[in-house]
Amino acid sequence: MNASSVYDGSKKNLDDTLYPLTSGLSREVTKNIQEYMIKKLEMKEEKVPELCVSLYKQYGTTMAGLKAIGYNFDYNEFHDFVHGRLPYELLKPDPFLKTLLHSLPIRKVIFTNADKNHADIVLRRLGLEDCFEGIICFETLNPTNEDDSSADDSNTEIFDYYTCITCPDSQLELPSPKVVCKPLEKAYEQVFEMANINPQKTLFFDDSIRNIRTGKSMGLHTVWVGTSQQTDSADYALESIHNIRQALPELWEAADEKVDNILHSREVPVETTVIA
Repeated sequence: MNASSVYDGSKKNLDDTLYPLTSGLSREVTKNIQEYMIKKLEMKEEKVPELCVSLYKQYGTTMAGLKAIGYNFDYNEFHDFVHGRLPYELLKPDPFLKTLLHSLPIRKVIFTNADKNHADIVLRRLGLEDCFEGIICFETLNPTNEDDSSADDSNTEIFDYYTCITCPDSQLELPSPKVVCKPLEKAYEQVFEMANINPQKTLFFDDSIRNIRTGKSMGLHTVWVGTSQQTDSADYALESIHNIRQALPELWEAADEKVDNILHSREVPVETTVIA
């Protein structure tokens, strides 16, 4: 299969990539995260919305940011609170995408910052559970944290992140990340090793421009999903994941015609993979 394809495979992000932002599920995720911050971490409600967004932008996920600045909580409890109460019925089966993915003659791997249970449920709701050879998620990227009770961090002082982001002249130095996730280069390096992926022969689909930028810098061929806006970091921009075949017909043509390098004009090598 790989020998006749332009790419060995692809990496695909899960949320807001395999299903659209308009589903409303991401809005519910944000709502649950903010509720966790208020109820479980006892953070001031008026500061939570800004902190939630800022930590996400700085550390890749709000949870990673909360850990970095010193909050002590169990990862599984966080995921259960945030994802365990989601209205997954918002997601509907997508037979068109299922057929499209099955017809794509290259390896396909999920690369998500979310936990495994959430990824499994989303794929089942979309009817795509048999479309990917593997899922690389929070637990696989952070194996030592899987059953972490964070007991050793119980006396950690909380970093004054709010002052840091609201006072431009602050001399405070941001804490280093404790969680491995996109868009950290370390997360991509682990994925390449775990899935035996050559980034120069891999398509990377994601809805986040930050993740796309890192992917591009790591040698991946990038597809920014959810927009048609062109950027130097994205080799392709798709309004919807459904548009793959229109944007990249070479993937299917290569399998049928067994060409040596159908994307020669774009300087993309043969035999690659897809990650999302």
